[in-house]
Amino acid sequence: MKVFSSDCTFNYSWDEVSTANWRKYCPWNDKSTHVKAVDTLSRTIEPSTGILRTERLITCYQSAPKWVLSLFGGSPLSYVYEVSYVDPVTKKVTMCSTNLTWANVLNVRETVTYQPSRLTPDNQTEFQQEATITALCTGWQKIKNKVEEASVERFRENAKRGREGFEAVLEMSRRVFGEQKELEKMQSS
Repeated sequence: MKVFSSDCTFNYSWDEVSTANWRKYCPWNDKSTHVKAVDTLSRTIEPSTGILRTERLITCYQSAPKWVLSLFGGSPLSYVYEVSYVDPVTKKVTMCSTNLTWANVLNVRETVTYQPSRLTPDNQTEFQQEATITALCTGWQKIKNKVEEASVERFRENAKRGREGFEAVLEMSRRVFGEQKELEKMQSS
């Protein structure tokens, strides 16, 4: 098992980040063109806590080499199951995901959190990401280690692109909603 972890601070409020999170895979995010579809399977609010729980199925095109696809009988599509929790009281978004495709060969479990910065809670949001990657091939430990190391490196590259794309979504959201607030302000005057 190998672990990937990353953190950063977005210069946006938690309200902006938690709202834009639902548009992370929008068509104008040029860093998420591999995402074919995002289907919401269920969405509920826990009455006693106000926590929004959402289950989604994310369908992606994978860029695995054709020989790998033919070796494992794979398709160019892969599926990820995600469960997220938005807690409006503690202002924390937690997203847990796992791969469904090739789960018998490689297991990837990711947890992402967004919460207000401890230093500037109104203006910045802390992002934390951790993924455990486990190759399930039996036998040679060297091969298993190589598969896990290559998977962590690929995850690192994808995570970087994902953060860059989310920054673009945040900027676009701020621009659009800033203009909307200005229009509302002008109309109420």
